[in-house]
This record gives sequence, C-alpha cells and structure tokens, in this order.
Amino acid sequence: MLEAAMKNFFLYLSKNRTLNKAAKKWGLRFGANRVVAGETIAEAIDKVRELNAQGLLVTLDHLGEFVNDESEAIESAEYCIKTLRAIHESGVKSNLSLKMTQLGLDISRELCMSNMRNILKVAKECNNFVRIDMEDYSHCQVSIDIYKELRQEFDNVGIVLQAYLYRTAKDVEDLQYLKPNFRLVKGAYKESPEVAYPLKKDVDENFKKIIAMQLKSGNYAAIATHDDQIINFTKEFVKEHNISRDQFEFQMLYGIRTQSQLELAKEGYKMRVYVPYGNDWYGYFMRRLAERPANVAFVLKGLFKK
Repeated sequence: MLEAAMKNFFLYLSKNRTLNKAAKKWGLRFGANRVVAGETIAEAIDKVRELNAQGLLVTLDHLGEFVNDESEAIESAEYCIKTLRAIHESGVKSNLSLKMTQLGLDISRELCMSNMRNILKVAKECNNFVRIDMEDYSHCQVSIDIYKELRQEFDNVGIVLQAYLYRTAKDVEDLQYLKPNFRLVKGAYKESPEVAYPLKKDVDENFKKIIAMQLKSGNYAAIATHDDQIINFTKEFVKEHNISRDQFEFQMLYGIRTQSQLELAKEGYKMRVYVPYGNDWYGYFMRRLAERPANVAFVLKGLFKK
C-alpha cells in the first residue's frame, strides 16, 4: 500500500514543470547522477567508452521534456544530431534514443516530422540507428502512426512498445508488415486501468506473450527489463525455439543492476545499456524513483550529505 502511494507520488512529481525548471539549476544532485551519465555530450561519450570496454552496447538519450516552444524543439533536434556525430567521430558503440515530445510533437506533428527526418538522415550518414521512446498513453497512437510513416523512408528507425497496455499485442500484429525492430518495456507512466493492466502479474504475462510473438515472427526484439523472471523466460524460449542470439538483445537502464548487465554480456548475450544525459533530468529521475521506491534512500542521503 505504501509502495503504491510512493509510486503515485513520484509520478505526480515527474509532471511538475516548476520543479523541472528548478532541477536544471540544481545540477545532478540528490542521487540523480546514479542514473544519469552527465550533462554534456563529452561526458556521455566518456561513459559509453567505459561501458563498451566492459562488453556492453549503449543507447544514448539526451533528456528533455515539457517542450512547448518551436525554437526549443529545433534546438533539441540539433542536439540529437550533435550526439550522432559525436558517436560517429569517437567510434563508440551506441545508438540514439529520443522522445518526440522533445522534438515538438505537442506543438505540431509537422514540426516533429521535420525534426525526425533531419535526425534520421544524419543517422543514416553515420550508419546508426534511432529509437523512438514511447511516452504516456495520450501519445501512443500518434507515435505509432509517425513510426509507420517514417518507415516508408527510413530503415534505421525503431520504436518502443509497452507491455502494460492492453493494446500492445494488437499493435505488434499490426506492425508486422514493417518487420519492426522494437524495444519492449513494462511501461513507466501512470495509466488508467481502462487502458493498462493494473496488476504486475498480468503485465508480466503480456510481456512474455509479446516477446514470443516477436521472436517467432523472425523480427528483432530489444527486451528491456530488470526482472530475472522475464530474462530467464527469454533465455529458455530462444533455446527451445533455436532462435539466434543475433535476433534479440537485452536492455537495462544505466545505474540499475550493473552486475547483471555484465553477467549477461559475459554469457554471450547482446546487452545494451540505456544511458541518459543532459540537464533536463528531473522527469526521468522521478519516474525511476516511482519504479523503484527503494532508491529513495540514496536521494535522502544526497539531501543530507555535506
């Protein structure tokens, strides 16, 4: 009961624009540096290089939320392009993840599409891959629609789907004609039981169902989970169905279950770490606390640390 209340509290805080604005001035304090790699591209590239040396792949995400100004959306797109060029020039092994609201989706679809095309063109030049992060339910359909449209022009773009939504299995079926490369996550936003499974056991079962659907289809799956039950299910499933390890990868968040990431890589699985960076870290950090209330302990340490 207490854990659910804390989860709702942190999800509520994650949407507070005033606190988000203040957080940019604070810097990476109160434990945020445990899950955010730094504020600059240079710091992010250094972290990628360090993770690569340990046998881990990476996807970089320049954090940003609450964009409601066209110039800010264009600036965010330019920063994504700078990140792609930095990855290419440094030779590190990293993809790019991004949120379309950061690129102006809430301002206009046309602005977002223009920014996405510019980013994907540069990614193509750099022989890299870009994944569209899924956001809350109100952005789900438009995100999938944009992904479908972009796939008519680009083959180096993927999307994220959320196992806690009732609709996701049907979305997987509908996307099969594109041979989609998607990341499957549990889902980190507070959603109504009208659209999302409220119980973890049901989310877990749907997660397994969708993994099986995607792998049986022969299409690529990025399985983003910290749950040993889901990881073990995947290992057994690919073994039973003789599925190549080149058809899937595991993904985890930077700063969470680091030892498990290293162990999976040593076992010969592709293991990709989602590494966020930037000064707009507040919303991301609050959602991580909502997912793992135990992490509040290191926040409290940060508050009282001299």
